[in-house]
Amino acid sequence: MSAVGTTDARHRELGLTDSEYELICEHMGREPNEVELAVFSLMWSEHCGYKHSKKLLRTLPTEGPAVVMGPGENAGAVDVGDGLAVAFKVESHNHPSAVEPFQGAATGVGGILRDVFAIGARPIATLDSLRFGEISDSERSRFLLDRAVAGIGHYGNSIGVATVGGEIAFEQPYEHNCLVNAMCLGIAPRERLIRSAAAGVGNHLVLLGALTGRDGIGGASVLASAELGEDEESKRPSVQIGDPFEEKKLLECCLELLDRGLLASLQDLGAAGLTSSSSEMASKGEVGIDIDVSKVPLREAGMEPFEIMISESQERMLCVVEPARLDEVLATCAEWEVRATTIGEVTSTRRLRVLDDGDVVGDMPVEALVEECPLYDLEPERPPAPIYPEPRARLSAEASPEEALLALLRSPGIASKRWAYEQYDSVVGSRTVRRAGSSDAAVLMLAPDGGTGAIAVAIDGNGRRVAVDPYTGAAEAVLECAFNLACAGAEPLGLTNCLNFGNPEKPHIAWQLTEAVRGLGDACRALGVPVVGGNVSLYNEGSEGPIYPSPIVGMVGSLPDPARVPAMGFAREGDAIALIGSFTHSLPGSELWKLQGRLGESLPELDLDAHGEALRVVREAARSGLIASAHDISDGGLACALAECCIAGGMGARIDYHPDHGGPELLFGEGPGGVVVSGAPEAIADLGEMAGEVGFAMIGHAGGDRLEIAAGAARLALPVVELRTVWEHAIPDLLS
Repeated sequence: MSAVGTTDARHRELGLTDSEYELICEHMGREPNEVELAVFSLMWSEHCGYKHSKKLLRTLPTEGPAVVMGPGENAGAVDVGDGLAVAFKVESHNHPSAVEPFQGAATGVGGILRDVFAIGARPIATLDSLRFGEISDSERSRFLLDRAVAGIGHYGNSIGVATVGGEIAFEQPYEHNCLVNAMCLGIAPRERLIRSAAAGVGNHLVLLGALTGRDGIGGASVLASAELGEDEESKRPSVQIGDPFEEKKLLECCLELLDRGLLASLQDLGAAGLTSSSSEMASKGEVGIDIDVSKVPLREAGMEPFEIMISESQERMLCVVEPARLDEVLATCAEWEVRATTIGEVTSTRRLRVLDDGDVVGDMPVEALVEECPLYDLEPERPPAPIYPEPRARLSAEASPEEALLALLRSPGIASKRWAYEQYDSVVGSRTVRRAGSSDAAVLMLAPDGGTGAIAVAIDGNGRRVAVDPYTGAAEAVLECAFNLACAGAEPLGLTNCLNFGNPEKPHIAWQLTEAVRGLGDACRALGVPVVGGNVSLYNEGSEGPIYPSPIVGMVGSLPDPARVPAMGFAREGDAIALIGSFTHSLPGSELWKLQGRLGESLPELDLDAHGEALRVVREAARSGLIASAHDISDGGLACALAECCIAGGMGARIDYHPDHGGPELLFGEGPGGVVVSGAPEAIADLGEMAGEVGFAMIGHAGGDRLEIAAGAARLALPVVELRTVWEHAIPDLLS
């Protein structure tokens, strides 16, 4: 009788295929018991094992002159000078947030914070990329938005880490699978950074932080490795419960332990809890680990060994401590009122052994758990026809330019997100120079940490455009982030990404994923930006179909003088306004076409080299002080970018723009690479000479109380106060 036949297919309930179960039996030399099967099922899940994506991720560029830590650690890190490193990473908490948005989003923030201080960096800022269904149509999406934003604010504000930026998009395909991606930045002296590899046979394994309970058992790892069906309540386990005050103590305690050189290694307990943290530490250190679950402090009595191993209870860390330093570690934890318990030791066996009061209840080869997780070749196939329905039409194709601009500013995807970011503390820590709503990129000073200059950070993505063209749309996300940084004068140092897609076992989703990763890689190579880490979130689909393919990109850059960061809005009456960059006005995939009920089937090809040169010019202009304002053209095209500049600066503008080609797309066409800049007329003239072969056009002047645009045959004129009212009130009116 086969091994599969003797198990009553219990492995299938845990997400393992028959062939995977057979492979586990081969590695074990026998059938796994309950504990072992639970451990394998999580380590071989998509969320932990990356079995459908690891081969693709290996194609991304990961090396660069500033890289200190690359993929494989809890977070990536780049050198920012003065002996300092900035650590950063983005991760998803999508499925838990769809089940319980407040705790799902809150614990997403908590988890990404731990990833950063796990390598020894103090978290200084977070950003969020959120996707929901159409809040104008859906009470459920309004509820998810309200509670997810509240959860993010609750955790970040309570722990005292500034939320400095982000984005929120609203599209019908996210109705049943919202996306909550959280990014964190931390800073540390380079010498304090620590890796997670377990080392030193005989060293103690010490569990720090909160009690272990049943909350989150199978949560992130299982939820993120299978589709959510409305009739599959068994796939909706309890979401983790967060305690930011417990995490604050844990954070400070861990950083002090690292400052005093008391830890040999440190690892966050995230998805799959003790299972993944211990397995990965042992794998990286090429050692074995013994864990006695009877020593793990529990929140609930009667927990089974497998439950303790896979619990995803929050605010916990695992560290390796030399015997001679154990007493000092325990004393330091006591001072911070952080629970610290010795639960095991490092061995030479290369096996993960689970004990229960000394009795072995699980014994698995580490190599099988981590290195031997099966990796699958995708079977991509471009779909013969669009797989997403056309959006609901909300604007007539015959609408006037004024009606179209007001409709775009009223659209939740473009409208002001002040309602959300005013719930976040964006200045705690006294580092914030630019924050949400005042610049295309957030800017944070390095002076409080003993450094010079500043860092800029942005997070971006556009699932609708990736749905139209996965390769180009993903490359555009990299360019969008890079232009956001350039508008602040920052040069990119590294990139992190979160790949949110549907079921990769379906050929058309595999094609989206493959093409998107190819686009990310080509754009990063062209711009010289290494990928230092990230996350993959697959199976984001259910009975209503998949989400839009949504690669989210976070980018960190450096700038020498934060005092010279241009404003986003027009700054002075009479300043000249120019358009700079290799910008192609395109309506397919645009916000205007969405409002008109269309998607499109392709995007214009990108000239990555030309965009790279435009980035250099914009960056140099911002750093030199030539420009008073800079804002890249994004959702809604040139007209929306100009309106946002007017709103932010509190003044109007008169625009006269007549390129050789173009119709309605001149106002509302989208695409990467265009930046609206303003400054003294003589300075903008100098910028035109500096631009050289890069596209450049003088298009108008700032001043007055109206935005007036003549672009090709199109004309519009609207008071700035009307633009501001529509833009600022759109989301609060929908939620009231």
